[in-house]
Amino acid sequence: MSESIIQNETFSNLLNDLQLSDYAVSANAQALLDVDARYIRDLKINVGNVLNNTQYLNKKEALLLALAVAVNEKHTVLGEGFSRQALEAGANEGELAEIVACTSLMNTNNIFYRFRHFTNKEFYQNHPAGIKMSIMMNPVLGKEFFELVSLVISAVNGCELCVRSHEQSVLQHGSSEARVLEAVKLGAVLKGLITVLA
Repeated sequence: MSESIIQNETFSNLLNDLQLSDYAVSANAQALLDVDARYIRDLKINVGNVLNNTQYLNKKEALLLALAVAVNEKHTVLGEGFSRQALEAGANEGELAEIVACTSLMNTNNIFYRFRHFTNKEFYQNHPAGIKMSIMMNPVLGKEFFELVSLVISAVNGCELCVRSHEQSVLQHGSSEARVLEAVKLGAVLKGLITVLA
C-alpha cells in the first residue's frame, strides 16, 4: 500500500474491511487521500452500513449483491474480496457462479430493453427478443433472490423497463419493498465505492 493509505487510518480500515490487501491506489482515491477528504469517512460508514447493518438482507445476501455489483463494474480485486467473504458467510461455488451468470444476463437484457424503450417503435416492441434465459427458470439462488440481484444490477445499469419488471417479480416472490430498497441502496453505495477505488 502507498504512504497515503498508511497515513489515512479510515481508508486503510476500509480496505482491510473489504479484504483488499492487494489494492493499488487509483487516481480517484489518491485525489481524496491527498487532501484528507471528509468523504472518505462517509464512504467507510456507508459501505459498512450496507454490508454489515442490514435489516432485510443477511450477511451472505449482502455480500453476494456486492459481488454482483463488483462483477458488473469489472472491479476484479473487489470481486475477489467479496467472493472470499461470501464463501466465509456460507455461500457456495454454485451461488458465486450464478451471480456472475445473472450479472452477465442482466447486462445483455439491460442494453436490449433500454434500446426498445428509447426507440419506442412498434417493430422493436413486437419482435421477439430471442435471448436465451433458461438460468432464470430454476436458479440456484432461488427465484426471489435471483430477481433481487437482477433488480439491483438493472438499477445500477439504469434500465427502467428491467427495474420495473424485476421489482414487480421480486414482490410477487414474497419479498418486501423494504428489502428491495435496502438491496438497491447497497448497489448504489457499492457503485459509489467503485467510483473511488477504480
